[in-house]
Amino acid sequence: MDLARTEVSREGKQAVRPVRTARGSAARLGLMALPVAFFAVFFAYPVAAIVARGLEVDGVWQVGRIGDVLAQSDVRHVLWFTTWQALASTGLTLFVALPGAYVFARFDFPGKQVLRAVVTVPFVLPTVVVGTAFLALVGRGGLLDELWGVRLDTTVWAILLAHVFFNYAVVVRTVGGLWSQLDPRQEEAARMLGASRLRAWRQVTLPALAPAMAAAALMVFLFTFTSFGVVQILGGPTFSTLEVEIYRQTSQVFDLSTAAVLTLIQFAAVVAVLAVHAWTVRRRETALRLVDAATTARRPRGAGQWALLAGVLGVIAVLLVLPLAVLVQRSLGASGFGYYRALTREDGGAFLVPPIEAIANSLQYAVAATGIAVVIGALAATALTRRDAGRFVRGFDALLMLPLGVSAVTVGFGFLIALDEPPLDLRSSWILVPLAQALVGVPFVVRTMLPVLRAVDGRLREAAAVLGASPWRVWREVDLPMVRRALLVAAGFAFAVSLGEFGATVFIARPDNPTLPVAVARLLGRPGDMNYGQAMALSTILMLVCAVALVVLERLRTDRSGEF
Repeated sequence: MDLARTEVSREGKQAVRPVRTARGSAARLGLMALPVAFFAVFFAYPVAAIVARGLEVDGVWQVGRIGDVLAQSDVRHVLWFTTWQALASTGLTLFVALPGAYVFARFDFPGKQVLRAVVTVPFVLPTVVVGTAFLALVGRGGLLDELWGVRLDTTVWAILLAHVFFNYAVVVRTVGGLWSQLDPRQEEAARMLGASRLRAWRQVTLPALAPAMAAAALMVFLFTFTSFGVVQILGGPTFSTLEVEIYRQTSQVFDLSTAAVLTLIQFAAVVAVLAVHAWTVRRRETALRLVDAATTARRPRGAGQWALLAGVLGVIAVLLVLPLAVLVQRSLGASGFGYYRALTREDGGAFLVPPIEAIANSLQYAVAATGIAVVIGALAATALTRRDAGRFVRGFDALLMLPLGVSAVTVGFGFLIALDEPPLDLRSSWILVPLAQALVGVPFVVRTMLPVLRAVDGRLREAAAVLGASPWRVWREVDLPMVRRALLVAAGFAFAVSLGEFGATVFIARPDNPTLPVAVARLLGRPGDMNYGQAMALSTILMLVCAVALVVLERLRTDRSGEF
C-alpha cells in the first residue's frame, strides 16, 4: 500500500470529521425512516383514532371528562393497584429469575437447550390460559386445595406468582443473553487483586449487566402493568388493573369515553416510566468486552455451584413445569385424547372451521410477524446504537416500548376504526394480524439487541469506516458477527410473542382464520366440559408448537459452523 495515501494530516482529519458526521447522521435518518413510518401508521394513528372517538363529541374534545374520571374513587383504586402490583411483580421476577439467568449463561449441563425452550414456553401462552392453569393449582378443587386445603385464588399472591411464571423467560433470556457473552476473565482479574467473589461481581459484572437488567425489568413492568387475563381470572371481582377496566368499559359497559380516559392515563404512566428508564440506563452504558458465548459456559464446580444449579432446577420444576403439567393433565381428562379428536370437527357455533386449523394459522401469522419485527427492530436498534444520536432518536428509543404499555384492546379497536378506508383498508387482509403482532414483537427485538450493539467498541466501526467501508458493510462485517446470537434470541422472542398475542388479535382475526389464543378464548368462553377440555387441548398444542420451535432456534443459535 502506498504510504502517501494512508497519511492524513491533522488538518485533514478535522476537515473530514464534519463530512463523516454528516454521513453518519444521514445513515441514522435512513435507518430510522422505516421504523418511524411503521409506528406512525400502525400504532400512533390507530390509538389516536380510538381515543378521539371516545373523547370527541360534535367536533369538540371533552377535556373535562379526564378530571371527572380521575375523581372517581374506584378508578384511583384501580390505578394504585395496577402500579404497586406491577412493581411487586417486577421485583419478585428479578429475584427469582436472576439466578436462572446466571445458570443458563455460565453453566453447561445435559438438556440445557431443551430446558431453555421449556422456560420460554410459559411466556407465549395466552394470559387467559396462564390464569386458568394457576386456578387449577391454587383455586377451589386445585392441587394445593386437594393436598393441603390451601387456596390462593382471589389473592394478590396468586397474581404475583402467575406473573413470575409468565415473565421468568424475559429475565433469563434478556439478561442471560448478555451475561453469557461477558468475558469472565475480567471478574477473575478482580479476584486475583484481592476482591471477594461478591465484591468482584458487584463492581465488575453488575455494572456491565445493568442495561440488560434494566431492559428486562422494564419489559416485565410493562407486561404486568397492562396485565389482563391473569388478573381477570385470578383476581376475581376484588382486583382490577387498568387493562381489565378498559376492557370492561369497552365491551361490557360500552362507555368509550371512560375507556379513552383510562387509555390516556395508562399511556401517560408508561411514558413516564420509559423516560426514567431512558435517562438512567443511558448514563450507565459502556463498551464491554464480548466473547463467544460457547466459551464461557462450563460444568458446575464445587458443592456451591451444584447446589445453585439444583435450586434453579427446583424453582423451574415447581413454578414453571408444574402448571404446564396440570395443563396437559386437564387436556386429557378422563376421556384420553377425546378432546383432541373433537378439535377436528366443525361445531357450527363459535368456529366456521375446525379449531385444529388455528395451528396452521398461528404459525403463518407468527412467521410473518417475526420477519416484520426483526427488520423493523434491527433497523431501529442499529440507529440507536450511535452515542451521538440526537434527541429525536433517543426519544424514539422510549417510544418503541409504548406498544407494550398501551392497552391491546385499544390497539385492536383502533385497527378496526382507523384502517378501514383506502389506501389503508386492511380489514379483509391477512396481513393485519401479523402487523398487530409485530407491534408487540419489535420492542423485544430492540431491547434484546440494543445492550449488545452498544457494548461493541465504537472504534471498530470507526476503523472500518476510515478504511472506506460503507455503513451497510460496517454493520455486516463488524456488528453482525457480534450480535448474531442476540438477533436469534430476539427472533425467538418475536416468534413466541406472536404465537401468544391475544389482546389485539381477538378483535381483528377473521372467524374463518382464528389463531390459537383466539380459539382458546372462544372455547373458554363457552360452557361445558367439552369446550373446556378442547381449550386445554389447544393450549397444550400451543405449548408444544412453541417448545419445538424454540428447541430448533436453540440449535441454530448454538451452531458454531458460521452459517446462518
